This record gives sequence, C-alpha cells and structure tokens, in this order.
Amino acid sequence: MTPDDDTRADTLLVLRCQLGERGAFDALVTRWAAPLLGHATRLAVDGHAAHDLAQETWLRVVRGIAGLRDAAGFRGWLFGIAHRVAMDQLRLRYATPEDTGLVLEDIAPPDDEGPDPDVARLVAAGLDALSFVEREVVVLFHLEAFTLAEIAGMTGVPVGTVKSRLFRARTLLRLHVAPLAPEEMSR
Repeated sequence: MTPDDDTRADTLLVLRCQLGERGAFDALVTRWAAPLLGHATRLAVDGHAAHDLAQETWLRVVRGIAGLRDAAGFRGWLFGIAHRVAMDQLRLRYATPEDTGLVLEDIAPPDDEGPDPDVARLVAAGLDALSFVEREVVVLFHLEAFTLAEIAGMTGVPVGTVKSRLFRARTLLRLHVAPLAPEEMSR
C-alpha cells in the first residue's frame, strides 16, 4: 500500500465514522492502535503510563472526530491529540510533588526488532537527558517520520521553532552519547 492509499483509506474510515458507522471506528482503532501505542511507549514512564496515554488519546478522538474537517489529515490530528495528552500529563507532573513525568523508556516500537541493544541504550540515555519538548520533536521527526510542518501543526509552534528544537536536541544528543560510545561507534 502506498502512502496515498493509506491516506485514502484513513479518509474513508474517518468519513464513515463521522456518519456514525461504529464498525468504521473499530477499523480505525485497529489500524492505528499499534502505531499510537508505540509512540506513547516512547514518551511514557512505563507500560501503564503508555496505555493510559493511548487510551486518553482514543477517548479524545471519539469526542472530536465528528468535528474533524480534514479527514485526510487524520494521522497528524491523531498524533497531535497524543501530543496534547502527553503535555497534560507533563503538566500534572509539575503540579504534584511526586515524579510521575514522562521519560523515554525504549526507542524501538514494541513489535520492532530494534537496533543494536548497546546503541539503543546509548541513544535512549541521550534522549532521556533531553527536555520533553526536544525529545518529542526528535521522536516525531526521526522515529514517526512526520514533516517539520506536520510537527509544527501538532505542537502549535512555528516551523522555525521546530527546526531550532530539532537542531538543539541533535546537538545535545551528540554531546551526551559521544562520551559514552565506544571508540568504533563514534567514528
């Protein structure tokens, strides 16, 4: 299936959902549950927090899908909602004295074989050292393959801000990972 076919399929499912067809929503959830949970897993403290983030995202989708005007933009809309849910959870972290915040656990999606475990640990440690907004932009750009414009739309900041966050995150990631990497990996 090409990306255009995926977009058309999503558009059709969203339109069917907006017309009240329950089976269409079930198909939409089936289609996007794994990618959404994979993204949530990369942002959450543990499996429970990832599932909570994904579940809250789906609840907001149910409440808002009737108002979605651009059915073809469902993917960005879905991940934008996940961003807002994660930000809400992050705000709760700062509102309470107990640390219940979002940190990166693993850089590979749950069903992925993933990269070399040593490299994955180094990168995960580097990503954990980043602030949430820097980590999020790296995950959305490099792991979720969103464009800069799509990330700007999801996060509600200008494209220039996304670029500067991505640049800063890459720089900090290099500074954090390079001293930890074995000699042959740093070449």
